[in-house]
Amino acid sequence: MNPYCSRPVVLCLSGHDPSGGAGLQADIEALQAQGCHAAPVITALTLQDTCNVHDFRVLDSDWVQAQVRCLLADLPVAAVKLGMLGSVAMLDTILDLLEQLPGVPVVCDPVLTAGGGGPLGQQELVDALARRLLPRVTLATPNLPEARMLAGLPEGSTDDCDRSLLEQVPHLLITGGHGDESRVHNRYYSREGARQTFICPRLPGSYHGSGCTLASTLAGRLALGQALPGALDTALDYTWRTLRDAEAPGRGQYIPRRLPLDL
Repeated sequence: MNPYCSRPVVLCLSGHDPSGGAGLQADIEALQAQGCHAAPVITALTLQDTCNVHDFRVLDSDWVQAQVRCLLADLPVAAVKLGMLGSVAMLDTILDLLEQLPGVPVVCDPVLTAGGGGPLGQQELVDALARRLLPRVTLATPNLPEARMLAGLPEGSTDDCDRSLLEQVPHLLITGGHGDESRVHNRYYSREGARQTFICPRLPGSYHGSGCTLASTLAGRLALGQALPGALDTALDYTWRTLRDAEAPGRGQYIPRRLPLDL
């Protein structure tokens, strides 16, 4: 066996963040830290810094589709990570592409707002994500505000979101950290009834790219063959350490330090 081709390939479809905090750069760095090879395909370009997203432009769907088909003809994809899609047309393109990857685990980070609060899609995209994309993925990793949007619940607990979203997706991780709790509660639910809460100390400050880091790490762990319960534990621990060691290259949020870290 060729030792230079031994890392599992994770196909990443997400937006480009020129600040380097989130998006495809986060995917690439986190997957490299897991020992995986990222195959990144840009779905959208953003005008963004460490403070907020100021604008974005979704790429041509035909061009994205051509990129992915070219990759699939060459690389053995072991997992897929979905991030920012930006439009219903792009979502349609992704659904078509996923038909070519039966049985491959898909982790979806439903990026609907930036860390600074800027919107990254309209209501029709939220509805399409909930009704059409989530049933095709293995695991969704929304934060609590995103979970409420996807469930159509302006208010409510994570359990309220769980009951609604598990009708669409078999595994759900609702990430915490958006309240004033002294410890962060990340809550996992499965359609089969499994539930687990992962608790970690709350870190000071605001972070840019934590959701991308977590979702891509989870995709990497699944690509490596780790079972979901262990993958969740490993990915949440790794992500917390990237935040603990985060840096502030700009005037806004901290950026996770994904490399180098000892796993």
